[in-house]
Amino acid sequence: MRVIINETERGLLYKHGVFLRMLEPGRRRVRAAAGESVVRLHADGRLDFPEMNLPALRRHADFEKCVAIVEVPDDRLAVHFTDGRITDMLKPGTYAYWNIYKKHTFEIIDITEPGSAGKLPVLYMLNAPSGYYVQADISDGTVGLLFYNGVFQRTLGSGQHFFWNYNIKVTVHVVDTRLRQLDIPGQEILTADKVSLRINFVCSYRVTDPMSVMAKLKDYKEQLHVLVQLALRELVGKYRFDELLRQKDSIGGFALQKLKEREAEFFVEFTDAGVKDIILPGEIRDIMNTVLVAEKSAQASVITRREEIAATKSLLDTARLMDENATLYKLKELEYIERICEKVGAISLDAGTGILKSLREIVGGENIKEMTQ
Repeated sequence: MRVIINETERGLLYKHGVFLRMLEPGRRRVRAAAGESVVRLHADGRLDFPEMNLPALRRHADFEKCVAIVEVPDDRLAVHFTDGRITDMLKPGTYAYWNIYKKHTFEIIDITEPGSAGKLPVLYMLNAPSGYYVQADISDGTVGLLFYNGVFQRTLGSGQHFFWNYNIKVTVHVVDTRLRQLDIPGQEILTADKVSLRINFVCSYRVTDPMSVMAKLKDYKEQLHVLVQLALRELVGKYRFDELLRQKDSIGGFALQKLKEREAEFFVEFTDAGVKDIILPGEIRDIMNTVLVAEKSAQASVITRREEIAATKSLLDTARLMDENATLYKLKELEYIERICEKVGAISLDAGTGILKSLREIVGGENIKEMTQ
């Protein structure tokens, strides 16, 4: 029986299940009657040898020189290169690759020391199998806290950090040290005179000791939230409702002073605080609106009376001037006659002298001559 082995293939010749040799490409004679058989394999990439006896194959020099075999121990990884380029990173185990058309090489990496990962090229780590390493990306304004098996090691600056996570549990906690805002929305608080108010409060802070915040405080953000709530309740509870409204702009300063007294306990620095809104209950809001309307109405009445007095005084001054000056009086009469004439569409005169007489009576004899001329 003739068997053709293609250029990109290799044949494994067996006799009664025992490997004899590897067959090169070409036409090969196989004596099936004598118990010989051939397994044809694609001679590129990885060999799937679990069903084969790899140690038996490796005893033959013609097979050994055609493959690249790497054994990766439990505490190591292997960087796999194909023709000098990184292909992947291999987990512990035994691997075999055809080394005929492509060159396969390997670099064994020790993963027992977590910090050694940071000394490797980033391209290596990007090809590492998941679960074997921890990646920490620390941005500007934040600090990374590195722990091995729960024990603090050091702080990490901004940048990209890699650590092996094989036999030591590695954790990285990122703490934001930038100025942050803490909002306390809709906080219901009773004033000294038992009026229930809803207050929206805001404050700004920054973490000053990241290590102490993580080591000594559990969920420091929640604890800061409670601290601000209690400080606000204590402060508002000292004032009556009217006093609180009058000192709304000062509450933030009082609250900030109160919070600064507790900064050392929480390893933060408070920089600003203030009340955004005070929301009144429905009945109190209605009363305030009624009072406001009454105040505005009273102000409007005062303004109206002030204008009426000013107008009356102006009329009185005008009357006094006209009483003292007859010519001014006559000019004022002529002004009003002119205004009346502007409203008259037409004047009809008869043969009598009625209208002239009336005008003469109004403006006097001398003035009527000037008007008729």
